[in-house]
Parts: sequence; C-alpha cells; structure tokens
Amino acid sequence: MSPFKNKCRIEGEHMEKVERLISIIMILLKKDVVSTTEFAQLFDVSKRTILRDMETLSLSNIPIYAVNGVNGGYGIMDEYKVDKRLLSSSDLENILTALGGLEQILISEEVEVTIKKIEAMVSPLASKGSIQLSFYDWEGRSEILQTLKTCQEAILARRFISFDYIDKNGMVTNRTVEPYQLHFSETSWYLKGFCLHRKRYRTFKLSRIDHLHIDEKTFNPRDYLSEQKLEASYQPELVAVKALISPSIKDHFIERYGRKSIEDYSSELFLATIYVPQNSIGFQFLASFGTNLEIVEPKTYVEDFRDYLNKMIEKYS
Repeated sequence: MSPFKNKCRIEGEHMEKVERLISIIMILLKKDVVSTTEFAQLFDVSKRTILRDMETLSLSNIPIYAVNGVNGGYGIMDEYKVDKRLLSSSDLENILTALGGLEQILISEEVEVTIKKIEAMVSPLASKGSIQLSFYDWEGRSEILQTLKTCQEAILARRFISFDYIDKNGMVTNRTVEPYQLHFSETSWYLKGFCLHRKRYRTFKLSRIDHLHIDEKTFNPRDYLSEQKLEASYQPELVAVKALISPSIKDHFIERYGRKSIEDYSSELFLATIYVPQNSIGFQFLASFGTNLEIVEPKTYVEDFRDYLNKMIEKYS
C-alpha cells in the first residue's frame, strides 16, 4: 500500500472513531444500558475497540458507568440526562464542553468538525460559549504533537515502533514496542505498550522518547486490556500527609483533593490531608508551594522531604 493510501486509510479510521464516539454518546443519552456486544455489532468493530472508546469518553469527563452481569453493558449517569426522549440544549452543551476537552486531548481537526455538527443541533436561544478552555501554547507542544501523531499512526496500523528512551537518570536504552494506548495525565503524555526489550507492558513518557521510528513490520495485538489487569500498577504508593497551608494556595488543594481534605487550623492557616508519593515526584510537588506549605505528619515524610530540600540548597551553597 502506498504511503498516501495508508495515510488516507488511517485518517479515515480516526474520523470513524470520532463519529463513533459521538454516536455512542447519542445512543446512551436515549437508552438506559447498552451491551458491549450490541455496540460492537452496530459499528462493526471488536469489543476491545468499544472498551477503548468507553475509556476515551470517561477521560473526557463524560460520566460513563459499567454494569456487570448477564444484562450488563454501559450507560450514562441519569443526572447527565435531562430528558431521555429528547436531547435538550443542556445535554448538548454538556457534550460540547466534554468534547471541547477531548479535542485538546486528541489534538484532532476532525473532532472540531463533529463539534460543529452538534452545535447545529443546539437551540439558537441557548447560550453558547459560556465555557472556554485555555491551554498554554508552549513551544515543546509542537514537538510532542509530532511524536503523538506518529504513535497514533502506529497504533491504528498495528505496527511496531522503535525509539531511544531516556530514563530519569539520563540512561538511554533502545526499545522496540507494540503500541496500544496513548494516555494524558495532568500535564504529560504517555504511551502504553508491550516492550520487547523488557518482555512486559511498560509506560513511556513521550517527552523522554527520541529518534522515534515506525517499523514496516506489523504485530498481532495481545489481549491488552485483560493482561493489563494482571500487571502491577505503575502508580507509586501514596502516603497520607498532613500539611499546614496558607489561604493563598487553598484553591490548589480544593481542585486536586476536594474541600473535604481541608479543615480550619488557625486564623492564618488551614490543615490539609493529602495523598502523595514519598519520592522525588511527591517532593517536587510539595516544594512547588514554597513557604506557603509546611508538612507536619508523618515524621518520616518530614525527614525525607528535609533531606530533599537540603540537597537542593547544596546546589547553591
């Protein structure tokens, strides 16, 4: 197949995914629960594809829930539905808001076209543009964008990718990977796939990938979702930390941990109970608040955090 035809096929598949996501939302807004099998037959795709679609919609903050059992499947929270028989302006604006975020995550021009189709359905009397999403236009985003598009192309074409991977200590290893999923978490993009070098599923940070190349050789996908459940989580263990915080950073903790995590302590301070890893990632996060935060418990965390800060000071002494 020529590169042009292959590119057209990939773009077509991506467009089909976007249209399928919209259709899934529309169906679930009108029905209670729809099974994975029903969706797979309706769109002529695999059950695994539908599972990935549901994960994509959940990441875009559309409240999808799963129902287990013989009559199981997927539904949308009732609170999200204003009228099951008819899509209201409120429903559609909620979808537009979610898809606005989805557009930024997928970085796809096709999504914009689909959003315009839904906008045409919204009543002219409905208030539009009441929500605006803003993102920093960092220069590094253009570099990540190219890596992202290459990974998306490889995932759709089921082709191996090879690259140099730089770990947090600066060590470089060459990897060949079966790419399965792109994941956006807070401010960073990650690629999940099966690493032939390590012989297991691994998660790679896109900004640490260099000399990315798509191989001509294709692979037969493993049962990624099922096998992933058997893999140990790559998330570090979280520690319950109590910290005194100033009012100026209270909003940061409300956004991340919710209002229940904060209680009054004095006329000038709040006591926050948060969950962070006891490693450099957690220390970097806490240090970003400077003198507006003081950790009080547990003592072992205070000691490790103090050591981390002392090492920083030594750099400038």
